[in-house]
Amino acid sequence: MSVDKVVPSSAEAVADIPNGTSLAVGGFGLAGIPWFLIEALLEQGANDLTIVSNNCGVDGAGLGLLLEQGRISRVIASYVGENKEFARQYLAGELTVELTPQGTLAERLRAGGAGIGAFFTPTGVGTLVAEGGLPWRYAPDGTVAVESPPKEVRTIQGRDMVLEEAIVTDVALVRAAVADRAGNCVFHAAARNFNPIAAMAGRLTIVEAEQVVDTGVLEPDAIHLPGVFVQRVVQLTPEQAIRKGIEKRTTRTREQA
Repeated sequence: MSVDKVVPSSAEAVADIPNGTSLAVGGFGLAGIPWFLIEALLEQGANDLTIVSNNCGVDGAGLGLLLEQGRISRVIASYVGENKEFARQYLAGELTVELTPQGTLAERLRAGGAGIGAFFTPTGVGTLVAEGGLPWRYAPDGTVAVESPPKEVRTIQGRDMVLEEAIVTDVALVRAAVADRAGNCVFHAAARNFNPIAAMAGRLTIVEAEQVVDTGVLEPDAIHLPGVFVQRVVQLTPEQAIRKGIEKRTTRTREQA
């Protein structure tokens, strides 16, 4: 008998996520984000969330929806991005933000999923990333209330390298183009981004998929994320699958033939 990880709805998939949960969330900007799992979590009501993601959505979309409702208490991310509310909460002392170099964040998630506790990297040596002092949280008066601690630096093969700890979260929310019923996933082009490594880092990983196929349909060599990392799969409707946003639309007048 094959394993079937498909659940009936996004709401059911996130129903048991409690307050205080840490979540790794796939996507880059708005590309490849789990739109409907985020919205289901918004409706579900969990708060005091720690989010690990490349960024925190945009105003009015993606993780920005949870942020606007005050449901996120801490963010580990690479940049603030196109989210003015994210910047406002951070500077006002309402949100703890651990900014991390993008490649380091990716490797911290991957390492967590691979069972590696920590690793050394030259990225950040000689900066506040290694030396400590990055403002993680501001006080209401603008002073630094919590700052990053110094990290171990060691010379390896003639290069100074800083020790970075892996990230493992309680839950991961990701978006796939195609998943089978056993949770094996395929991602489309740039929407692959942080999704596979976010999925690896979660103890409980939930996938929303634009298409769900029977187990065995996907060619083994085509699979980007093995189903061993996935516990729940939600099949989107055709209308949901085509709903995708972009951060900025830039156009130019079409040249005359």
